[in-house]
Amino acid sequence: MARQPGLSVRLKLTLSYAGVIMLVGVLLLAVVWVFLLRYVPDGVWYTAPGRPGPFVPNRSDLIEAFAPKAAAVLGFLLVFGLDGGWILAGRMLAPLTKITEATRTAATGSLSHRIELEGRGDEFRELADGFDNMLAKLEAQVAEQQRFAANASHELRTPLAITQTLLDVASKDPNRDVDELIERLRLINSRAIDLTEALLVLSRADQRSFVREPVDLSLVVEEAVETLLPLAEQRGVRIETSGDQASVTGSPALLLQVVTNLIHNAIVHNLPEDGSVSVTIGANEKSVVLTVANTGEELSRELVATLTEPFQRGTQRIHGDQVGVGLGLAIVKSITRAHDGNLAVLSRPGGGLRISVELPRVRD
Repeated sequence: MARQPGLSVRLKLTLSYAGVIMLVGVLLLAVVWVFLLRYVPDGVWYTAPGRPGPFVPNRSDLIEAFAPKAAAVLGFLLVFGLDGGWILAGRMLAPLTKITEATRTAATGSLSHRIELEGRGDEFRELADGFDNMLAKLEAQVAEQQRFAANASHELRTPLAITQTLLDVASKDPNRDVDELIERLRLINSRAIDLTEALLVLSRADQRSFVREPVDLSLVVEEAVETLLPLAEQRGVRIETSGDQASVTGSPALLLQVVTNLIHNAIVHNLPEDGSVSVTIGANEKSVVLTVANTGEELSRELVATLTEPFQRGTQRIHGDQVGVGLGLAIVKSITRAHDGNLAVLSRPGGGLRISVELPRVRD
């Protein structure tokens, strides 16, 4: 926004300091007049009728002698206030100059710069520390978005390239089975649609563009389990639920997405036989904790630490012939963060994962 040029803050502070000093000086002179000079008689002292006594300064004499000195003192106070105020304002605003330079550096796209203002805590240092924290978060988010965009473009390019290859082959082979081609194209197109929808959900959660309302998390779990029960029965996985009724604040649709993704992952990445998934809701005065644990392969800590990254899976990077699009836990992480919650992913002794989502509780 274009603004009209105005006085600098340093000059405004300087004029303020000088104005205060001048005001104090004028008030002191006024005190001298009110409580001293006004009680001095303005006349000649007489000791006897018709004969003047020894010389005693009257009010006019005192004012005549006092006024030039008072004017000189006021002039000195003005010069002292301007010079001293200018130096003092410069020292006080020095941290603001560093903050302004850091802001301009960040505006050019360089988010790695930090102010790191030294000294004891005050308003400027709190502002500098807050700005440094903001830069750190922005730098991390930009790096994450760039990495995510690169991964997403790669994953979206894969089904399109496969589709193009199939169409090229079919155009050169008129005897190719059309039904087989259509089925493969349908599967590839379905994967591309699922990936696109997942990206939209992830973007919506990152932007926090949703309306918050009280949500009974136990009802959300019940709905997700009912939806995924046929898949669990097909894979021979048992689902066990426990916990009390507890409400949180957020988007019902996004929270359902969280629970569905967690239970779906727990079912898909499970033992081929006699696998189990436990869904537990725990609550205290401040928060509600949803825990989803499953049996499965034993995973290393290094691998578990990467599971919330986009397009990552428990065994290896996502491939076209595997279930899902590799965004399940990334979506869970993003939605949880958008709801001011915390996500914890831990490996279980003997195999499987234990994933906990902690959300702020609605106070009754």
